[in-house]
Amino acid sequence: MTKPKVLISDKMDPNAARIFEERGCEVDVITGKTPEELKEIIGQYDGLAIRSSTKVTKEIIDAATNLKVIGRAGIGVDNVDIPYASSKGIVVMNTPFGNSITTAEHAIALMFALARQLPEANAQTQAGLWPKNGFMGVEVTGKTLGLIGAGNIGSIVADRAHGLRMKVVAYDPFLSPERAVEMGVEKVELDDLLARADFITLHTPLTDQTRNILSRENLAKTKKGVRIVNCARGGLVDEEALKDLLDSGHVAGAALDVFVTEPAKEHALFGTPNFVATPHLGASTNEAQVNVALQVAEQLSDYLVNGGVTNALNVPSLSAEEAPKLKPYMALAEKLGSLVGQLTTGSVPRVSIHTEGHANELNIKPMVAAVLAGFLREQSDTVNMVNAPFLAKERGIEVREVRTEKEGDYHTLLRVSVKTDAGERSVAGTLFSNAEPRLVELFGIKVEAELAGHMMYIVNEDAPGFIGRIGTLLGENGINIGTFNLGRREAGGEAVLLLSVDGEVPAHVLEKARTLPGVKRAMALAF
Repeated sequence: MTKPKVLISDKMDPNAARIFEERGCEVDVITGKTPEELKEIIGQYDGLAIRSSTKVTKEIIDAATNLKVIGRAGIGVDNVDIPYASSKGIVVMNTPFGNSITTAEHAIALMFALARQLPEANAQTQAGLWPKNGFMGVEVTGKTLGLIGAGNIGSIVADRAHGLRMKVVAYDPFLSPERAVEMGVEKVELDDLLARADFITLHTPLTDQTRNILSRENLAKTKKGVRIVNCARGGLVDEEALKDLLDSGHVAGAALDVFVTEPAKEHALFGTPNFVATPHLGASTNEAQVNVALQVAEQLSDYLVNGGVTNALNVPSLSAEEAPKLKPYMALAEKLGSLVGQLTTGSVPRVSIHTEGHANELNIKPMVAAVLAGFLREQSDTVNMVNAPFLAKERGIEVREVRTEKEGDYHTLLRVSVKTDAGERSVAGTLFSNAEPRLVELFGIKVEAELAGHMMYIVNEDAPGFIGRIGTLLGENGINIGTFNLGRREAGGEAVLLLSVDGEVPAHVLEKARTLPGVKRAMALAF
């Protein structure tokens, strides 16, 4: 078996390469390449491990014909075109926890620097001025810290602030009341935070919703004398407005580790009294650099060798432990999606995935992705689990997930339903011996069949002699039948026939089958 091949294109801890090799990957460490040079070599790699220097653009992705996964050693993925990578079926991962403590500690350090004016005091002391009476700071004890963003890093900052005897209020639309209680913070709206906080720290990604979250208007709502720290992303704070409010004295101090444009060699804020700047040092500790390098190597190798998906930004996470358990379910899901995709004509505005019984206890997200990959395979020859949800959204398909707690006729059941012009149509399947996918229902008709290889699907009137006629037709044309699966709604009513055959069914045989008495539909299937 050929080993997956990985390229490390940015400088990172050398132990990352060792982990790739130990876990069954070939690895090349080639750093400092220009975009044109990277395009020349990227086509031979299955995985790409980067930091912030490599820009994974549309052009690079187009050249990466074998690429399956991109791993960013760190949190920010501004340098990766995630939507285009998704459309090409490439998993994009980051390592959001490897530098969380380091970034949180930097925010706390900058908060102290502002509270006691440490950079200015240091500069004047070393200049021989001894300005003992020139710097009157403030204590952090008893002050209110406002967190904008209460995720992983924000929660660490809150924990450290509690140790400093600060009161913590948090604005985060995704923060549940239960989680707020667990963190020991008061969940508030943004305007309330701005009015109450003595210190404000930002810990949120840069999105359309968070861009300029501290706009000129919002900065004007802050408490007079507030101190602001941003170690998250440039663009969260209106830098021009911040300069004006520092000059006016409304904002008592501000510390930025990140800027809209980096590297920030020149900036209007530089030299402003009570302003502290650091050159994007949030993740810059020895521990953090080792951690993110090791984590990205572990994540990429787990995906390429075992199928585990961790910290992915464009596909459901799937641990290496979950992957073996879900593998037969995902095979079933893909086959059911493929079946309904091949049998459905016209537009499909909605696809629903229902789970019953044991399937309810599992991670449904990978099954949903597998259903969509099978369903859309008739529309795209490059679809896979990664880009299937992206393609479904692009085509305006609503995707629903439904869990049914009760256990029906089967220990586990997966049902795929599609909304069509003719109404709702569904297929259902189960696993025999917890491993072998089987179709058990087709458009309301009970039928048991294995979905594999080349098959014929026939809808006919249930009447004597039909089986003999179809068998004769196939025999006369040298088509060998592997399995023969029948189902019907009622005696004399509509029936379905699923045949597995040893090879592709010629078009003229299908045409002849459609002329047989009682046949309503005949088509070839492939799995």
